[in-house]
Amino acid sequence: MSDEIINRVAQSKLITFNLEDYYPEGERQVLDIKKWLYEDLILKEKEFRGYVSEFDWSQFKDTYVAIHCSSDAIIPGWAYMLISSKLQPFVKKMVHGNLEDLESAIFQPIIENLDVSSFKEKYIIVKGCTNKPIPINAYLWITTKLQTVSKSVMYGEACSAVPLYKKR
Repeated sequence: MSDEIINRVAQSKLITFNLEDYYPEGERQVLDIKKWLYEDLILKEKEFRGYVSEFDWSQFKDTYVAIHCSSDAIIPGWAYMLISSKLQPFVKKMVHGNLEDLESAIFQPIIENLDVSSFKEKYIIVKGCTNKPIPINAYLWITTKLQTVSKSVMYGEACSAVPLYKKR
């Protein structure tokens, strides 16, 4: 009997796919428009337009921005459109919603445009533990995309992978 330790994971045909490798760098910010509402609840057009025109939009240069209202106010669509017209020259991307909505909007085109041909007929593990805020949607989209070409798709780590898809 040999005392040699064999790393079966390293010898396996498994390929680890890490969504963090595709995470675009850049600051993420939330713009809460509640403070621009009368009593945090009512949008008065003239005052709202005043806040928008006097606001320093350059602070969002090269950032990703989620625009939302943290109060229960009913905000007309034109208000978000007005804000987007001011943000557009500065931001990398903007969405209406929270930070998870923003991350999803950032990841969607990345995954849609990803060439997965190198994963054809391979055994893939989508890495689960990350240090960056990878949205759940990114996991859904990459699973769907990988299963069109791979032999199998799993989630987690090689030592404790959860099977998701196996080609018949």
